[in-house]
Amino acid sequence: MRTSTSEITADRPDAQVRRREKLTAFIKAEAVAQGFDLCRITHAGSIPEAPKRLEVYLSDGHHGTMEWMEETRDRRSDPRTLWPDVRSVVMFGLNYGPDEDPRALQEQKGRGAISVYARNRDYHDVIKGRLKEIATRFAARAGEDVKVFVDTAPVMEKPLAAAAGLGWQGKHTNLVSRSHGSWLFLGSMFTTADLDIDEPEIDHCGSCRACLDACPTAAFPAPYRLDARRCISYLTIEHKGPIDPELRPLIGNRIYGCDDCLAACPWNKFAVSASEMKLKAREDLKAPPLSFLLTLDDPQFRSFFSGSPVKRIGRDRFVRNALIAAGNSGDRTLIQPCLKLAEDSSPVVRGMAVWALKRLMPPQEFEQLALLRKEERDPYVLDEWQLAGAA
Repeated sequence: MRTSTSEITADRPDAQVRRREKLTAFIKAEAVAQGFDLCRITHAGSIPEAPKRLEVYLSDGHHGTMEWMEETRDRRSDPRTLWPDVRSVVMFGLNYGPDEDPRALQEQKGRGAISVYARNRDYHDVIKGRLKEIATRFAARAGEDVKVFVDTAPVMEKPLAAAAGLGWQGKHTNLVSRSHGSWLFLGSMFTTADLDIDEPEIDHCGSCRACLDACPTAAFPAPYRLDARRCISYLTIEHKGPIDPELRPLIGNRIYGCDDCLAACPWNKFAVSASEMKLKAREDLKAPPLSFLLTLDDPQFRSFFSGSPVKRIGRDRFVRNALIAAGNSGDRTLIQPCLKLAEDSSPVVRGMAVWALKRLMPPQEFEQLALLRKEERDPYVLDEWQLAGAA
């Protein structure tokens, strides 16, 4: 059987190199067009140390109640387990750095502090939409298969981003970029195409431990290790039940996530200006008053947080967080909404209302709430009354 000239040309090493270079240039140009600040590429086997690190994390129980990490450990530890045909992994970074230090809001104790990343549209939807645009155009150009992922899939995005050269995993375990500090959304595109591979970034943390020292709850047992069970982001977002009484006072007014370790990173001061396509914070989510948040019923919660990632945790968990902030505020004007929530249909809300009222009310007034305690039947709420020392 005769071989055509075009087939011979396509098999020549120099032709393969040119094709790889063109596809690499195309994908990076598309990343810029879609507003991404960084785009780097690594190969599918670039994180061989990840399975062992994940095993240690899980065996130490540092994942808390995030059972899905245990359930997806095999697929999570190696991109080729998730998709055996993948050859190149394209990592994308989008700067979401704030215009001011978010920690300043902690002084406004009557207002809730929502993590910077959650102050606008859900980044999962925004980034996935942009990645799908890129993937569609790339697949048509390359004739290769592609898959895109944004956080919710079992993909170890931070190690892959470090391997691709977007930055390095800092001592707070998050990605740090020399050009964007600790403020990067990550997304990935897996493809069967061969692309040019970028060099990984080296660790530039040195002796600095600013992020570790900034953690309000001492959630870092050692540099580069995070115990989610003490992390405010985990407690206010992933954790569904009551929060450890020991940690509640340390949460302050952080009602959804925590930016302290990110904001403390010295590399933030070297960050370049964010892209014009960066998500802009909603004004009403920058410093919402607790007096308003405590009054939200389920329909109002869903409406107010429409399109926001906050909506995913549900009204009851969110109001639980707001009650902790109320209890830490020292603001007695919040007693009335807390009293109403002490009779809420949700046990986790009622229980946290008891804790907040105990901290806000004079002892004599709190003792007058004994009737509410006598009418309570839920074991968890009864435990909160006992913890509060109610008769």
